[in-house]
Amino acid sequence: MTTLAVLQPGYLPWLGFFDLMRRADVFVHYDDVPFDKHGWRNRNRVKSPTGPRWLTAPVRHKGLAGQMILDVELDLTRPWQRKHVCTLAQLYARAPHTADYLPQLARTLAAPRTRLVDLDLALSRLLADWLDIRTPAHRASALPIPGAMPGARSRRLVDLCRHFGARRYLTGDSARNYLDPDLFAAAGIQVVWQTYRHPTYPQQFGAFAPYLSVVDLLFNVGPAAAEVL
Repeated sequence: MTTLAVLQPGYLPWLGFFDLMRRADVFVHYDDVPFDKHGWRNRNRVKSPTGPRWLTAPVRHKGLAGQMILDVELDLTRPWQRKHVCTLAQLYARAPHTADYLPQLARTLAAPRTRLVDLDLALSRLLADWLDIRTPAHRASALPIPGAMPGARSRRLVDLCRHFGARRYLTGDSARNYLDPDLFAAAGIQVVWQTYRHPTYPQQFGAFAPYLSVVDLLFNVGPAAAEVL
């Protein structure tokens, strides 16, 4: 029975993003929905001596309210990519596996791109590979399925399930706020809730801090990251 998961692209996503991806048979990057300015599309957190620190990829948004994720452009007027790499190198200088991953991560960040979604997807592919996740991934905008009309998000998700022949839809707990389970049931599709339990692992700078970018896990535990996840 095919399981589908659908999630907006994220910048250096957290562990739960990749848990959802690895538990699915097919994964869809939901890139043709509105960009949430204060969400996770262009930022995430890593650990510093004073607690979690934000890494934010600047984007053009002034006068562009309501734009879709796939249309968001990176702000290329400042060298933020180099700053992010320098911050990671400094904060994780003593993590045992930083040198195994940071050079390739730096190259991926430095590659010329104009759109946020292309950066997010390139990073997600790289990180999934390091976590030994081979789930086929697609962009919603590249599929022959019309975008959701306002208030019809569940119907669009059902259509995505039908497109891939999925009889199970895997999603996180936050979807309880908008998902219409009756619509899925009428289509013969079972909704499965992720309910991810965040693991603990060796970490720098004192007490464990959860819900960070998955790079924190990779830099600290290396090849064991897939098992910890």
